[in-house]
Parts: sequence; structure tokens; C-alpha cells
Amino acid sequence: MTTESQFETVDMMLNMGPQHPATHGVFRMVLKVDGEKVIDVIPHIGYLHRGTERLAEVETYGQVITLFDRVDYIANLNNELAFVRAGEQIMEVEAPERAQYIRVILAELNRVASHLLFIGTYAIDLGAMTPVMYGFRERERIQNLFEHVTGARMMHNYMRIGGVKADVPDDFVPWVRQLIGEVRKGVEECDKLLSTNEVFLGRTRGVGVIDGPTAISCGLTGPSLRGSGVAYDVRKDDPYEIYPYLNYKVPVGENGDCWDRYYLRMLECYESLSMIEQCLDQFPEGPIMAAGRRIARPPAGEVFSHSENPRGDLGVYLVSDGTDKPYRVKIRPPSFCNLVGLATMTRGSYIADAVAILGSLDIVLGEVDR
Repeated sequence: MTTESQFETVDMMLNMGPQHPATHGVFRMVLKVDGEKVIDVIPHIGYLHRGTERLAEVETYGQVITLFDRVDYIANLNNELAFVRAGEQIMEVEAPERAQYIRVILAELNRVASHLLFIGTYAIDLGAMTPVMYGFRERERIQNLFEHVTGARMMHNYMRIGGVKADVPDDFVPWVRQLIGEVRKGVEECDKLLSTNEVFLGRTRGVGVIDGPTAISCGLTGPSLRGSGVAYDVRKDDPYEIYPYLNYKVPVGENGDCWDRYYLRMLECYESLSMIEQCLDQFPEGPIMAAGRRIARPPAGEVFSHSENPRGDLGVYLVSDGTDKPYRVKIRPPSFCNLVGLATMTRGSYIADAVAILGSLDIVLGEVDR
């Protein structure tokens, strides 16, 4: 007599985060797995919940700048620029040329510092320790300059509607020129150390693939979109500040995988350093603030402004009721929107790949749970 045994397989739900270090903050994703293979991904957000948009309604325009420092705390100056540009647009004010050059130099340096942090932490996600030492070494040089110019290493509160808080120090130009040479060597070292490493290539090539049309439909922007071959960059497609005066390329990927998203950021470091050199060659004298009221009080109205953040298209929808406080501030954060593509990238991969895929998006939870 024989008995037939029947086995039933059930997909398992696996929690990753928010305590897991590879989730890059208080982010939790539930993986539906069949063995080691990921069937589906369910992102869970809301653990940080900063309340930035609500707080902006009860603070003056000058005070709101400090809130934007904390939205993406890895790219403070880029975020400040997005908000003050919205304020200038609704007030029909243009910052003086010197102030625009200062803004762009600092924003591009902040982009490089952000990408260097990504390169180092992404390597840690995949098991490599040395690249983060290289990346932090160069990032520290940039942070020292920020402290010299703004008085703070982070949360700078430096940009203003109509210009910048204070002119740069007398040694700014020679300092930045020397800094560019040092940082470029550091980026090259990171590139040689990691980009063609056999283990790194095995963990990133062909992993987390998303094609261009799908990336667009998911709302991806920045390196996450350009890695899929879509050459969308706000600095080129909707130029602002003095970017039209600069000569630079917009790197794009071919396969839309983790390696493309990683290497695009490496290439953007080289481009940003070249742009800063051009800014120094063109750096003009003149005022750093537009003439006008010291306390911003825009006319009633609404405006949408956006700029190219290190993580993608950062938008600010600003509504004014004519007082010194915004009536409404709505932020379009790239990190939040880039997470829409996470499930598409991760389905069919393995649990270990999920860490690499999430890391390749370079999210900052201050933007996600704003």
C-alpha cells in the first residue's frame, strides 16, 4: 500500500527594514518571495513624516529655506536653490549674475558631494568597504569649503530670494580651483577601484533593469531615468540660472540596470567639476542681492518651479496669499517618485539583488517622508 504525499508551496512575505541598514533610513519594503526569488515588492513609507509642507505654511519665506535644507539633507544647497527660485519667480525678481554663479558653483559641488556619498554607501551595500573611505575623503574636502563659505557644514541657510546671504570669501576662487584638482583625482581613484571590479559588475550588470518608456511612466527622473537611456535633465530641458552659458554633456545609460545608474553618477561628477571650472573662468564682479524688500512678501498667486537635484527633478509648487508666509508649498521630490519604479525593477530578481536595486535609486528619506 502506498500513500501519496501532497506538498503545497506558499509564497513567503519577508520584511526588509526599517531597521535594516541597507534600506537607507526608516524605509521598509515587504518582499514576497518564492525561495530566493522576489515575486513582488510592497514599499511602506511614513515612518519619518517630517511635516515639511505643513510647517512651511506657518513660517516666513526666509524661515522656509531652512526646511528645504532638511528635505534632502545630502544636497542642502540644491534644495535651497529650488525654493528660492520659486520665490523669485512669483515675485518677478532675478538674482544678480554674480549670485547666480555662486549658486551654480555651490550646487554643482553639492551634487559631487552627494554622488560621492552614494558611491561609497552603494559599495557598502554590496559588501565593499574601501570605496566609502575614498568617497568620504573627497566629500570632506567639499564640506570644508561649504563651512568656509556658509558657516555650516550642513543646513547652510545660505541662499536667499534675490541672491545669496553673503558674498564668498576673498580666497574662494583659488580654493575652489585647488579643490577641483584634488576631488577629480579622488573621483578617478573611486572609478578605477570600483567601476570595473569583477564582483561589483556581477552584482550590478543586468540587475534591476527598467526600460526608458517604463521609467518615464513610473515618473523616474535624474540618474535613475537617464540610466535607461532617456536624456532628460532640467538644466538642459528647462534651463535656469547661468547653465545656458556652460558647455557640458548629459550622460545616459544603455541597459537601465544598476550599473548604469551607478556609473552615470560617476560621469556626472566629472561633468560637474568641468562646469565649476567654467564658472570660475567666467566669475563676474557685482552685487549678490537684487534690490528690493528684505522681508519677502510676494503678490498673491501661484507658481511651479523645478531644478535638477542630484536625485532628479525637484519641483516646488508655491501658492502666495500676499502675506509674508506661503499659503501652500507642495514639493515634488525625486526620491519619492523614483520609488514608484522599485517593484518593476525588483520582480524576478533575488533577495540579495533587492538590496542592490534599492541602493541604486539613491533615495533620501527626508524627501520620501517629507
